[in-house]
Amino acid sequence: MITREPVYTDEPDNALTGIWRSVVLGVGDIGRAGSFTVQALAGIPSLFATGRRRREWVRQMFLMGIKTLPVISVVGMFTGMILGLQVGLELRRFNQEIYIGSAVMVSLLREMGPFMTGLILAACVGSSMAAQIGTMTVNDEIAALEIMSISPVRFLMAPRMAAMVVMTPVLSFYTCVLGVIGGGIVGVTQLNVPLDQYISMAMDFARMRDLYVGLLKALVFGIVITGVSCYEGFTTTQGAVGVGQATRRSVITSFLLILVLGYIITRLFYDL
Repeated sequence: MITREPVYTDEPDNALTGIWRSVVLGVGDIGRAGSFTVQALAGIPSLFATGRRRREWVRQMFLMGIKTLPVISVVGMFTGMILGLQVGLELRRFNQEIYIGSAVMVSLLREMGPFMTGLILAACVGSSMAAQIGTMTVNDEIAALEIMSISPVRFLMAPRMAAMVVMTPVLSFYTCVLGVIGGGIVGVTQLNVPLDQYISMAMDFARMRDLYVGLLKALVFGIVITGVSCYEGFTTTQGAVGVGQATRRSVITSFLLILVLGYIITRLFYDL
């Protein structure tokens, strides 16, 4: 049950009480958002029951994947070029610029590829989810779905979750490919690294585990972005002002979780 009456509370007596109340409310929000996310993941198999549900899933993949390709392409290319330039300038001090390919490839696969993809999707797609579902909430469309015994989580959130689960790893890999190309352009044109050496060093130092960890990060980021954005949309209040606030909160929360979870996953899979 999503629709509920607003809860009115008295102003806190002091700063400590206010902080404690914020912590309690934050824990409650985390629990509810996690519950919504689990329900959406559990509802993914039902998307294949009817053609209409499958078409909605495909439509969401188009919006999240194809529509974001121009931004993803520019960011991926210039991320690789920036990495290649900065790393190459430092390696040149030690006459080791031939290793630029390995540095760019490993950095993109492990961290920068899924990280940049997650940030772009949180800003472009996550904000759109929060705004769209938030508008439906304040217009009582979510309440209407519940009155008709239709689960809003399965009806609205599950297709978006399924689309993000598929498209985030794909877009992350696409970002890595463009980043390696961008790093190669910098290496060949500005650092005088032969193209065959660049490719050889990039392939020799990259491991399959780097690719798997990067794709896992992208998958986790996609789930988190969808869960946070849809939850903020479902809990929107106060009309148009609330929609704007929900959109802002969804982007900020997604950014923070991407940073924290990216570090945690890296720490789990790589020993110091």
